Amino acid sequence: MKLKLLSVLCAVALSACSLDPAYQRPAAPVDSAWPTGAAYETVGASSASSASAPATSSAAVPFAADVGWRDYFKDPRLQKLIALALDNNRDLRVAALQVAEYEAQYRITRAALAPTIDAGGSITNTRTDGAISHSNTASVGTTSWEIDFFGRLRSLKRQALENYLSSEASRTSTQLTLVADVATDFLQLQSDEALLKVATDTVAADQSTYDLTVSMMKIGSASLQDVREAQTSLASARASVASYTRAVAQDRNTLSAQIGCALPDDLDGGPTLLDSDALFADVDAGAPSDLLTRRPDIIEAEHTLKGANANIGAARAAFFPKIELTASAGTASTSLSQLFKAGTGAWSFAPSITMPIFDYGSNKASLDVAKIEKDIDVADYEKAIQTAFKEVANALAGRATYVDQVAADRDYVTSAQDYYDLAQARFKTGTDSFLTLLTAQRTLYTAQEQLVTDQLAKLSNQVTLYKVLGGGWSADSVQAKN
Repeated sequence: MKLKLLSVLCAVALSACSLDPAYQRPAAPVDSAWPTGAAYETVGASSASSASAPATSSAAVPFAADVGWRDYFKDPRLQKLIALALDNNRDLRVAALQVAEYEAQYRITRAALAPTIDAGGSITNTRTDGAISHSNTASVGTTSWEIDFFGRLRSLKRQALENYLSSEASRTSTQLTLVADVATDFLQLQSDEALLKVATDTVAADQSTYDLTVSMMKIGSASLQDVREAQTSLASARASVASYTRAVAQDRNTLSAQIGCALPDDLDGGPTLLDSDALFADVDAGAPSDLLTRRPDIIEAEHTLKGANANIGAARAAFFPKIELTASAGTASTSLSQLFKAGTGAWSFAPSITMPIFDYGSNKASLDVAKIEKDIDVADYEKAIQTAFKEVANALAGRATYVDQVAADRDYVTSAQDYYDLAQARFKTGTDSFLTLLTAQRTLYTAQEQLVTDQLAKLSNQVTLYKVLGGGWSADSVQAKN
């Protein structure tokens, strides 16, 4: 009796053990603070808090990942587009279905820890040498239940759980990308519409200049060369109108595909966003360590790494005996009416054990593969951190420098407009040549294009910064939920 009790206790102890390696999060292979220098110095009162300051430095500016997208994007049209995309986008729908698939796979793996109990019955009639025999059985039992003494099934269950959590993080990453893409596509549409207006206004100005040049040639104040140059400038502007008309149509198609439905009727209403300095909420970059718990792609990589760690435990367990149990209990009778009477009981109990002795190195190779896969996942995890650090640092550099760049562009447009007005007035009085006027026209057009392009780059960079800091996973800010 003592020997049996000791055997049971040993079995219980073995079943409670785990052969998984102790998991330790790899050290982040990046600096503990964001880069500093001239490119990261915040310029202007309307820009966000200091790029290199940690999140705790300013209680008034929340960490980006804590700000819901409804609070970050302040334009109602953009909020509506993002909501439609989250409801209808097919990529996000596929990502959600993949999460459900991995969750079901986890439940399948978890179910292997418990025995499967089936009930069955049979009626058999046999004729042999003219004699007919009858056999009736009814039983309840389990077939080939593996008793997880060495934790193989539990390791596989942990791996399946980590895969499920990894897929959930992947779905969140898909949502962040979708939110940022919709915002960027809407800004691109606004930019191309602004460029179309610039090109259209330029066509009107060039047409007026061409008509004036033709009139002046008739009275001998301009040459045929001046007319041809004016005609060339007008044709170039018309080509730009056609190009931006096409771009606007394509932008609308892209945006429609992103939101998964037709564009709202009120999309074209409201002010342009390119000149707005209050389109986005102010957010703080926090510290690089914050990315480890807030960036979904890093979370996804770590869950994948934990799953590989659990797989090593399953591979180690393959070196130990595999114990299975088959058991059943029921009744058997030659007469159906006597099937459940006393004395018809029947049972079977058939434990089995399989001990690996010689497998030509298969188990060792499987363990080596599991360890190598973990090393690969460690490298992938570290690369995800490095990529995140680079993306945030680049966005922080853009947040500071685009403010100066757009301000310089505005000065450029103002100067170019003054230059064009002066050149036009002097050409009409015959003081300057047509070449001076033509140069002024092209300078103004270039300056206006550059301003719109850099305004788009500035706003797109703010969207990127919000995304790479882990923002966009929730519609509402964390503070609003508490």
